[in-house]
Amino acid sequence: MRVLHQDRKTGEIRLKIQNPDDLWHLHNLVEAGDLVRASTYRREEAVTDKLRPERGEKVRVNLGIRVDQVEYQDFSDRLRIAGVIVEGPQDLGRHHTLNIGVDDDLTIVKEWREHHLRRIQEAVEATVKPLVTVLAIDDEEALIAVVHQMGIREVAVIRAERQGKMFPGADTRAAYFQEIMSKLSSMDLGTALLVIGPGFEREDFAKFVRDRDSALAGMIRLHGTSQAGVAGIQEAMKAGLGAKILEETRVAQETRLVERVLEEIAKGGLFAYGPQEIQTAIDSGAVETLLVTDAKVKDLAVEELMRRVESARGTVVIVSSRHEAGKKLEGLGGLAALLRFPIR
Repeated sequence: MRVLHQDRKTGEIRLKIQNPDDLWHLHNLVEAGDLVRASTYRREEAVTDKLRPERGEKVRVNLGIRVDQVEYQDFSDRLRIAGVIVEGPQDLGRHHTLNIGVDDDLTIVKEWREHHLRRIQEAVEATVKPLVTVLAIDDEEALIAVVHQMGIREVAVIRAERQGKMFPGADTRAAYFQEIMSKLSSMDLGTALLVIGPGFEREDFAKFVRDRDSALAGMIRLHGTSQAGVAGIQEAMKAGLGAKILEETRVAQETRLVERVLEEIAKGGLFAYGPQEIQTAIDSGAVETLLVTDAKVKDLAVEELMRRVESARGTVVIVSSRHEAGKKLEGLGGLAALLRFPIR
């Protein structure tokens, strides 16, 4: 994300969308009642003598809408912002939906609060960080995924042909590895490719690549997990991956913090969850880190809890509800805290 213009007096911030993660950030920034300006398509008003008006051609116009609803479509990398037209050359008072995608820009006018500005800053900083690509592989299936700030995005699943004495013939394993390597070679992998999984398949794949593509081989980092697939990636993140590759990504940080809360709950340690218990912990000055799901952030009562934690030199972490750790936090009511000292 890039900030193109900012005017704190009028509450205007113009943003450039540079990747799909930015759309997820916007989904959490834009709220009902905000004014959003963007370039969009709208049908021209056709003037005719007929009783039934003709449908005019669609033309590009600049509109400002007062937001009613925001919907993120991760399957199509689009953000739909619906509302009533309040600025534009025509159709004032009518409803319109802005479809925002990568490379678009828009202006948001609202009362900006601290967590809004912090999210924009995080999105701007994340733009310069390389993507983390993960290959979770075993002898039956390979999953290629990219870890985004909002969670894990599956790119491709490649299945191995059956192997062994029951299936003689061509070297199916080599064909399996070659298909994986071809897919990876066509992608922008960032600065590293993390290969995880059980058994020896990951090491054998790395050797296969070393013999054929030295550049790709130089990007590979290996890490053992008990399983492949998305579950293997989650396992690797919980373990910190034994390397720095994913430790700095937002989803990995959120995962470790939620796991810490669950560990504290299991041993009856330094934790609090639910609005009432967290309110008590804040009143006591005991909150070290407050975890809040992105779905809870727009609640003004929760926002006040966040403000109080930060004023007491605590840390607030907004956790995406689109990955496993976020769903676990939702199971705790969307609010949980790690404490400095017990309150019970």
